[in-house]
Amino acid sequence: MISEVTGIRRIRMLYLQLLYRCNFECLHCFHGKRLQHADAFTADEAVNLLTLMRDQYGTEAVTLLGGEPFVYRDLTQVVQCAKRDLGLRVEICTNGYRIERRLTEIASGLDLLRVSLEGIGSTNDQIRKFGSYRSALSVLEIAQRLGVRTGATMTVTSRNIEEVLPLARVLQGYGVEQLKLHCLRPVGNAADHPELLITDPAAYTRLRGRLDAAALEIEVIVDEDLSADGAPSACLPDGGPIEIERIEADPRGALTMSCKAVGKDSHAFWYDKLTDHIDHRPSATDELTLAVPDVVYGRV
Repeated sequence: MISEVTGIRRIRMLYLQLLYRCNFECLHCFHGKRLQHADAFTADEAVNLLTLMRDQYGTEAVTLLGGEPFVYRDLTQVVQCAKRDLGLRVEICTNGYRIERRLTEIASGLDLLRVSLEGIGSTNDQIRKFGSYRSALSVLEIAQRLGVRTGATMTVTSRNIEEVLPLARVLQGYGVEQLKLHCLRPVGNAADHPELLITDPAAYTRLRGRLDAAALEIEVIVDEDLSADGAPSACLPDGGPIEIERIEADPRGALTMSCKAVGKDSHAFWYDKLTDHIDHRPSATDELTLAVPDVVYGRV
Protein backbone atom coordinates (compact mmCIF):
# COMPACT_ATOMS: atom_id res chain seq x y z
CA MET A 1 0.00 0.00 0.00
CA ILE A 2 2.82 2.44 0.81
CA SER A 3 4.45 1.69 -2.55
CA GLU A 4 1.23 2.28 -4.48
CA VAL A 5 0.56 5.66 -2.85
CA THR A 6 4.09 7.09 -2.53
CA GLY A 7 6.31 5.14 -4.92
CA ILE A 8 8.49 4.05 -2.00
CA ARG A 9 9.91 0.61 -2.62
CA ARG A 10 12.41 0.24 0.21
CA ILE A 11 12.36 1.29 3.89
CA ARG A 12 15.64 0.49 5.61
CA MET A 13 14.59 0.64 9.26
CA LEU A 14 11.39 0.29 11.28
CA TYR A 15 11.17 2.28 14.50
CA LEU A 16 8.75 0.10 16.47
CA GLN A 17 7.15 1.61 19.56
CA LEU A 18 6.10 -1.54 21.39
CA LEU A 19 3.97 0.19 24.04
CA TYR A 20 3.20 3.59 25.54
CA ARG A 21 3.80 2.58 29.16
CA CYS A 22 6.94 3.98 30.78
CA ASN A 23 8.54 4.18 34.23
CA PHE A 24 9.53 7.82 33.55
CA GLU A 25 7.54 11.00 32.92
CA CYS A 26 10.18 13.12 31.19
CA LEU A 27 9.44 16.83 30.83
CA HIS A 28 10.03 16.72 27.07
CA CYS A 29 8.37 13.38 26.19
CA PHE A 30 6.41 13.66 22.95
CA HIS A 31 3.94 10.97 24.06
CA GLY A 32 2.52 13.14 26.84
CA LYS A 33 -0.79 11.78 28.15
CA ARG A 34 -0.49 8.75 25.90
CA LEU A 35 1.94 7.31 28.45
CA GLN A 36 -1.22 6.44 30.40
CA HIS A 37 -2.73 4.50 27.48
CA ALA A 38 -2.71 0.70 27.39
CA ASP A 39 -2.12 0.40 23.62
CA ALA A 40 0.66 -2.07 22.85
CA PHE A 41 1.78 -4.62 20.30
CA THR A 42 1.53 -8.26 21.29
CA ALA A 43 4.66 -10.25 20.52
CA ASP A 44 2.91 -11.90 17.55
CA GLU A 45 1.72 -8.54 16.18
CA ALA A 46 5.21 -7.08 16.47
CA VAL A 47 6.81 -10.03 14.70
CA ASN A 48 4.10 -9.99 12.00
CA LEU A 49 4.78 -6.33 11.25
CA LEU A 50 8.54 -6.91 11.17
CA THR A 51 8.03 -9.81 8.76
CA LEU A 52 5.77 -7.71 6.52
CA MET A 53 8.26 -4.84 6.44
CA ARG A 54 11.18 -7.16 5.64
CA ASP A 55 9.33 -9.04 2.91
CA GLN A 56 7.55 -6.10 1.23
CA TYR A 57 9.94 -3.18 1.79
CA GLY A 58 13.33 -4.81 2.26
CA THR A 59 13.57 -3.60 5.85
CA GLU A 60 16.86 -4.74 7.33
CA ALA A 61 16.85 -3.20 10.81
CA VAL A 62 14.51 -2.45 13.71
CA THR A 63 14.80 -0.01 16.58
CA LEU A 64 12.59 -1.04 19.51
CA LEU A 65 11.17 1.83 21.55
CA GLY A 66 8.32 2.70 23.88
CA GLY A 67 7.35 4.15 26.21
CA GLU A 68 10.12 2.15 27.79
CA PRO A 69 10.82 -1.10 25.90
CA PHE A 70 12.41 -2.81 28.92
CA VAL A 71 9.06 -2.78 30.76
CA TYR A 72 7.56 -4.67 27.80
CA ARG A 73 6.90 -8.23 28.98
CA ASP A 74 7.74 -9.99 25.72
CA LEU A 75 10.86 -8.02 24.82
CA THR A 76 13.10 -11.10 24.84
CA GLN A 77 10.79 -12.94 22.43
CA VAL A 78 10.60 -10.01 20.00
CA VAL A 79 14.37 -9.50 20.04
CA GLN A 80 15.04 -13.18 19.44
CA CYS A 81 12.55 -13.45 16.59
CA ALA A 82 13.81 -10.25 14.94
CA LYS A 83 17.43 -11.36 15.11
CA ARG A 84 17.33 -15.16 14.82
CA ASP A 85 14.28 -15.75 12.63
CA LEU A 86 14.20 -12.61 10.48
CA GLY A 87 17.89 -11.75 10.36
CA LEU A 88 17.31 -8.09 11.23
CA ARG A 89 19.75 -5.71 12.85
CA VAL A 90 18.28 -4.96 16.29
CA GLU A 91 18.63 -1.73 18.24
CA ILE A 92 16.87 -0.72 21.45
CA CYS A 93 16.38 2.84 22.68
CA THR A 94 15.95 2.90 26.47
CA ASN A 95 16.14 5.14 29.51
CA GLY A 96 18.56 2.58 30.96
CA TYR A 97 16.89 2.53 34.36
CA ARG A 98 17.40 -0.74 36.26
CA ILE A 99 17.55 -2.91 33.14
CA GLU A 100 20.68 -4.88 34.00
CA ARG A 101 19.03 -8.31 34.36
CA ARG A 102 16.96 -8.11 31.19
CA LEU A 103 19.83 -6.63 29.22
CA THR A 104 21.92 -9.68 30.13
CA GLU A 105 19.11 -11.92 28.83
CA ILE A 106 18.94 -10.30 25.39
CA ALA A 107 22.55 -9.21 24.89
CA SER A 108 23.33 -11.92 22.34
CA GLY A 109 20.53 -10.70 20.04
CA LEU A 110 21.29 -6.99 20.33
CA ASP A 111 23.36 -5.03 17.82
CA LEU A 112 23.14 -1.65 19.56
CA LEU A 113 21.84 -0.37 22.89
CA ARG A 114 20.99 3.32 22.74
CA VAL A 115 20.53 5.09 26.09
CA SER A 116 18.72 8.44 26.41
CA LEU A 117 20.45 11.16 28.45
CA GLU A 118 19.69 14.86 28.71
CA GLY A 119 22.90 16.25 30.14
CA ILE A 120 25.29 15.76 33.05
CA GLY A 121 24.13 14.69 36.51
CA SER A 122 21.34 16.84 37.90
CA THR A 123 20.59 18.43 34.51
CA ASN A 124 19.59 15.01 33.21
CA ASP A 125 17.79 13.98 36.39
CA GLN A 126 15.66 17.14 36.52
CA ILE A 127 14.37 16.45 33.01
CA ARG A 128 14.11 12.67 33.25
CA LYS A 129 14.11 11.11 36.74
CA PHE A 130 16.17 11.36 39.92
CA GLY A 131 18.96 8.78 39.84
CA SER A 132 18.58 8.12 36.11
CA TYR A 133 21.98 9.58 35.18
CA ARG A 134 23.96 7.21 37.38
CA SER A 135 21.74 4.31 36.36
CA ALA A 136 22.33 5.00 32.67
CA LEU A 137 26.10 5.16 33.11
CA SER A 138 26.02 1.89 35.06
CA VAL A 139 24.14 0.23 32.19
CA LEU A 140 26.73 1.50 29.71
CA GLU A 141 29.42 -0.16 31.80
CA ILE A 142 27.51 -3.44 31.88
CA ALA A 143 26.87 -3.32 28.13
CA GLN A 144 30.58 -2.84 27.56
CA ARG A 145 31.33 -5.95 29.62
CA LEU A 146 28.67 -7.90 27.71
CA GLY A 147 30.16 -6.89 24.39
CA VAL A 148 27.08 -4.89 23.36
CA ARG A 149 27.78 -1.80 21.24
CA THR A 150 26.28 1.38 22.68
CA GLY A 151 24.97 4.73 21.54
CA ALA A 152 23.10 7.57 23.19
CA THR A 153 20.40 10.12 22.37
CA MET A 154 19.88 13.63 23.67
CA THR A 155 17.06 16.08 23.00
CA VAL A 156 18.58 19.55 22.85
CA THR A 157 16.77 22.05 25.10
CA SER A 158 17.44 25.42 26.68
CA ARG A 159 18.56 23.60 29.83
CA ASN A 160 21.13 21.29 28.29
CA ILE A 161 22.50 22.82 25.09
CA GLU A 162 25.68 23.86 26.91
CA GLU A 163 26.21 20.29 28.07
CA VAL A 164 26.24 18.60 24.66
CA LEU A 165 30.03 18.58 24.43
CA PRO A 166 30.65 17.68 28.10
CA LEU A 167 28.20 14.78 27.79
CA ALA A 168 29.82 13.61 24.56
CA ARG A 169 33.19 13.51 26.31
CA VAL A 170 31.76 11.56 29.26
CA LEU A 171 30.18 9.06 26.89
CA GLN A 172 33.50 8.58 25.09
CA GLY A 173 34.92 7.33 28.36
CA TYR A 174 32.25 4.61 28.50
CA GLY A 175 32.99 3.33 25.01
CA VAL A 176 29.84 4.85 23.49
CA GLU A 177 30.19 5.00 19.72
CA GLN A 178 27.51 7.51 18.76
CA LEU A 179 25.47 10.39 20.19
CA LYS A 180 22.29 11.44 18.38
CA LEU A 181 21.02 14.98 18.95
CA HIS A 182 17.32 15.67 18.45
CA CYS A 183 15.38 18.91 18.19
CA LEU A 184 12.71 19.47 20.85
CA ARG A 185 9.22 19.58 19.39
CA PRO A 186 6.38 21.28 21.32
CA VAL A 187 4.13 18.22 21.53
CA GLY A 188 3.20 15.93 24.41
CA ASN A 189 4.78 16.92 27.73
CA ALA A 190 7.00 19.47 25.98
CA ALA A 191 3.91 21.51 25.11
CA ASP A 192 3.50 22.12 28.85
CA HIS A 193 7.13 23.22 29.25
CA PRO A 194 7.75 26.04 26.75
CA GLU A 195 10.73 27.12 28.85
CA LEU A 196 12.63 24.15 27.40
CA LEU A 197 12.35 25.45 23.83
CA ILE A 198 15.35 27.18 22.33
CA THR A 199 14.15 30.50 20.93
CA ASP A 200 17.48 31.78 19.61
CA PRO A 201 18.25 30.09 16.25
CA ALA A 202 21.87 31.23 16.59
CA ALA A 203 22.24 28.83 19.51
CA TYR A 204 22.22 25.92 17.07
CA THR A 205 24.79 27.66 14.87
CA ARG A 206 27.10 28.06 17.86
CA LEU A 207 26.56 24.41 18.81
CA ARG A 208 27.44 23.21 15.31
CA GLY A 209 30.57 25.36 15.41
CA ARG A 210 31.67 23.83 18.71
CA LEU A 211 31.05 20.34 17.37
CA ASP A 212 33.10 21.13 14.27
CA ALA A 213 36.01 22.31 16.39
CA ALA A 214 35.86 19.64 19.09
CA ALA A 215 37.64 16.78 17.28
CA LEU A 216 35.57 14.24 19.21
CA GLU A 217 36.24 10.53 19.06
CA ILE A 218 32.53 9.80 19.46
CA GLU A 219 30.35 10.21 16.37
CA VAL A 220 27.74 12.96 16.85
CA ILE A 221 24.68 12.86 14.60
CA VAL A 222 22.53 15.99 14.37
CA ASP A 223 18.97 15.60 13.13
CA GLU A 224 17.74 17.66 10.21
CA ASP A 225 16.04 20.37 12.28
CA LEU A 226 19.33 21.18 14.00
CA SER A 227 21.31 21.22 10.75
CA ALA A 228 22.45 24.39 9.01
CA ASP A 229 19.80 24.10 6.29
CA GLY A 230 16.96 22.94 8.54
CA ALA A 231 14.38 20.36 7.54
CA PRO A 232 12.44 20.74 4.29
CA SER A 233 8.71 21.33 4.49
CA ALA A 234 8.25 18.44 2.07
CA CYS A 235 10.62 16.20 0.22
CA LEU A 236 8.68 13.57 -1.63
CA PRO A 237 10.42 13.34 -4.99
CA ASP A 238 8.43 12.85 -8.15
CA GLY A 239 8.49 9.40 -9.65
CA GLY A 240 10.11 6.32 -8.20
CA PRO A 241 11.08 3.86 -7.09
CA ILE A 242 12.57 5.56 -4.07
CA GLU A 243 14.09 4.49 -0.77
CA ILE A 244 13.76 6.04 2.68
CA GLU A 245 15.75 5.54 5.84
CA ARG A 246 12.95 4.86 8.34
CA ILE A 247 9.30 4.63 9.20
CA GLU A 248 7.87 4.65 12.72
CA ALA A 249 4.97 2.58 14.09
CA ASP A 250 3.27 3.69 17.29
CA PRO A 251 1.51 1.23 19.66
CA ARG A 252 -1.82 1.76 17.89
CA GLY A 253 -0.35 0.88 14.50
CA ALA A 254 -0.15 4.44 13.14
CA LEU A 255 2.80 4.91 10.78
CA THR A 256 4.82 8.09 10.29
CA MET A 257 7.66 8.80 7.87
CA SER A 258 8.89 12.00 9.48
CA CYS A 259 9.88 12.71 13.06
CA LYS A 260 7.99 16.00 12.67
CA ALA A 261 4.77 13.97 12.69
CA VAL A 262 5.59 11.92 15.79
CA GLY A 263 3.25 12.86 18.61
CA LYS A 264 0.57 14.10 16.22
CA ASP A 265 -2.46 12.41 14.69
CA SER A 266 -1.44 13.05 11.08
CA HIS A 267 -0.91 9.55 9.76
CA ALA A 268 -1.54 8.59 6.17
CA PHE A 269 -0.89 4.90 6.85
CA TRP A 270 -1.88 2.45 9.57
CA TYR A 271 -0.88 -1.11 10.31
CA ASP A 272 -4.05 -3.12 10.92
CA LYS A 273 -3.02 -5.64 13.57
CA LEU A 274 -5.99 -7.92 12.97
CA THR A 275 -5.46 -8.35 9.24
CA ASP A 276 -1.66 -7.91 9.22
CA HIS A 277 -2.02 -5.31 6.49
CA ILE A 278 -0.99 -1.68 5.97
CA ASP A 279 -3.90 0.58 5.04
CA HIS A 280 -3.96 4.05 3.50
CA ARG A 281 -6.24 6.42 5.40
CA PRO A 282 -6.04 9.76 3.57
CA SER A 283 -7.10 12.93 5.33
CA ALA A 284 -6.46 16.63 5.18
CA THR A 285 -3.59 16.19 7.63
CA ASP A 286 -1.72 13.36 5.93
CA GLU A 287 1.97 13.38 6.85
CA LEU A 288 4.00 12.38 3.81
CA THR A 289 7.10 14.44 4.55
CA LEU A 290 10.25 12.33 4.56
CA ALA A 291 13.30 12.91 6.72
CA VAL A 292 16.47 14.16 5.05
CA PRO A 293 19.88 12.70 5.95
CA ASP A 294 21.25 13.65 9.35
CA VAL A 295 24.49 15.61 9.75
CA VAL A 296 27.45 13.76 11.26
CA TYR A 297 30.30 15.25 13.30
CA GLY A 298 33.32 13.56 14.83
CA ARG A 299 34.49 10.04 14.14
CA VAL A 300 33.12 8.27 11.07
